[in-house]
Amino acid sequence: MNNKASGQDKLEEIRLDLALEARELASQTYGDQIPGVTMEQSEQDGIRMSRIDVESDEGARAMGKLKGHYITIEVPGLRNKDSDLQDRVAKAFAKEFERFLEKVNIPKDAKVLVIGLGNWNVTPDALGPIVVENVMVTRHYFELMPDQVSPGYRQVSAIAPGVLGTTGIETSEVVQGVVEKSRPDLVIAVDALASKAIDRVNTTIQIADTGIHPGSGIGNKRKGVTQEILGVPVIAIGVPTVVYASTIVNNSIEMVMQHFRQQTSNTEYIFGALDKMNEQERLAMVREVLNPLGHDLLVTPKEIDQFIEDIANIIANGLNASLHEAVDVDNVAAYTH
Repeated sequence: MNNKASGQDKLEEIRLDLALEARELASQTYGDQIPGVTMEQSEQDGIRMSRIDVESDEGARAMGKLKGHYITIEVPGLRNKDSDLQDRVAKAFAKEFERFLEKVNIPKDAKVLVIGLGNWNVTPDALGPIVVENVMVTRHYFELMPDQVSPGYRQVSAIAPGVLGTTGIETSEVVQGVVEKSRPDLVIAVDALASKAIDRVNTTIQIADTGIHPGSGIGNKRKGVTQEILGVPVIAIGVPTVVYASTIVNNSIEMVMQHFRQQTSNTEYIFGALDKMNEQERLAMVREVLNPLGHDLLVTPKEIDQFIEDIANIIANGLNASLHEAVDVDNVAAYTH
């Protein structure tokens, strides 16, 4: 088996929610130039943007992601609960999301349905419902009193459909019913994701035009919320809120090994076979040990209650500013309710 084939097998074995992480893994096989994939990065005031376009089937296979556009916003400083930084991130998100709508040809008067995926009773999975609580909804005004709607607003509706374990109905089926009745031109689905990097948990926002599969980050196979299923474009917004215990163990091993490499070049004597394994081989080994014991837990930071509120408000503020021209992008925080 050649290196590229084995690289694709790794991507199939390890599902990555973040396109940026999928590209990092693919680059171990293909190098910086992945065929059919382009990436542009920029950073300003502690906010790092990565714009990835998967343009061909070859690129999709190499990345293990669907063809489409992906934007990742990384802000490590969000862990410090800096309110000024949160406002800057909301503004950056709003401007980036507005450009994204233009890139995927969504007109300024398109009717929008925001779907808050997840379980509001489980804090790490409550991102979508909290965003829905703070999104400025206007569809009822257009329906009941259209002559009183000021210029600069568009029709926006929102719903948090719950999860299969609570409702007994597939989330995708609930969304299909709402889409059929309300007839939006665009669906925005907000959901919690899983990351393979501890430092990206609660500090990263991904935007993608490929739809979303509820529960996929924690290994659940559910019917997707995608354009193919709903018949209208779907933009997914996700934030990693959990990480697997196996990932934490693997990252810890790597940090310990890096520490010893700074002290000595004879790390093979200290770590033996571990020193010859690459990252994915070590991760597979750790999972092989933890899974039979039921110890490959999903882990979230102890401050998750505040983190989830903060980043949900950032997304809601950004959506309000990007969807409604009348909302001032420089004062987005004033529009949450």
